[in-house]
Amino acid sequence: MRFGLAAAGSGGHVYPALAVADALMDLGVNREDIVFFGGDRMEATTVPSAGYRFVGVDIHGFRRTITTSNFTLPIKVRNAAKRIAAEIRSSDLSVMIVFGGYVSGPAAQAARQCGIPVIVHEANAVPGLANRMVAGRSDLVLVGFEQARTRLKRGVVVGNPLRSSFDRFDRDVDGVPAKVHYAIDAGTEVLGIVGGSLGASALNQIALKIATNDTRPFHVLHLTGESNFDAVAAEARGVDRWTVLPFEDDMARFYAACDLVISRAGALTVAELEETGTAAIVVPLPAGKGYQAQNAAELVANGGALLIGQDREDEICDAAFRLMADGVERKMMATKAAATGHRHAAHEVAKRAMEIAGA
Repeated sequence: MRFGLAAAGSGGHVYPALAVADALMDLGVNREDIVFFGGDRMEATTVPSAGYRFVGVDIHGFRRTITTSNFTLPIKVRNAAKRIAAEIRSSDLSVMIVFGGYVSGPAAQAARQCGIPVIVHEANAVPGLANRMVAGRSDLVLVGFEQARTRLKRGVVVGNPLRSSFDRFDRDVDGVPAKVHYAIDAGTEVLGIVGGSLGASALNQIALKIATNDTRPFHVLHLTGESNFDAVAAEARGVDRWTVLPFEDDMARFYAACDLVISRAGALTVAELEETGTAAIVVPLPAGKGYQAQNAAELVANGGALLIGQDREDEICDAAFRLMADGVERKMMATKAAATGHRHAAHEVAKRAMEIAGA
């Protein structure tokens, strides 16, 4: 059995695909029997760095501004599908799993042309356009959130795949070593701030406000996003107990070090908060008709997180100081977060793919 995985554009698509690839290997699939398809964004470097074969195609998404590139998109889709179909045949792939982004359409089209099954995994509560278009003619639709089934009627809720380091997560065991890794005193409480794989300027501004408050008794561990790192690092220079990093390859370690997290509400971030049982203040990206708020809806309703809009900056800061001073409430929120969501989604997707492939 050989597996094609198509994911492009952002960590929300690419990282679940990598988690499923790892799970396939755990279940006995050889690394060389897994082929990734994508474009020229983060997937072009992240996938090969993880040790998987990557086939790049010249494709991009539909741009909502008026641009001539949209007129050439049908040609690019056709050419990308042709390139992927050739790879499916030469590699004798058994099934194609698409995770969203601009490569989903041509990957699914190529798979149908070659007569192999198509599996769709949709991470968000509000499905993306590419996956909505592909899902109707796919063999299996898997979703991360129950809400996604309002748009993808055949969707089966499995949760969102996370890398294997989350399967082994234990804050009681890993918390002190994680703090030591970040050069934080083992007995110090830590507020983590993270804006997703690309960072978030609004959360970076909140981090600045919290970190420069003279009354702050806790450490701030802040992932800025690579593009924002230099500017934030300059602000942090000389500020005590403010650790600034552009990104973290091992997010399980980040959560192990944190007592409370301020974050966006991307699908993977919500899954990580639930998997690690981390109390959180989620600050949804105010775009896409509120899809991030819907990602966090169940977590918030169950009491595992507070949801506060980014335009309420003072309220976010006040909530952070209050929760960092109240270990009992944080513990209750952490317990409720851990009771929300789905576990071992990567292996669930991998097992279903193997079944469809005829294992």
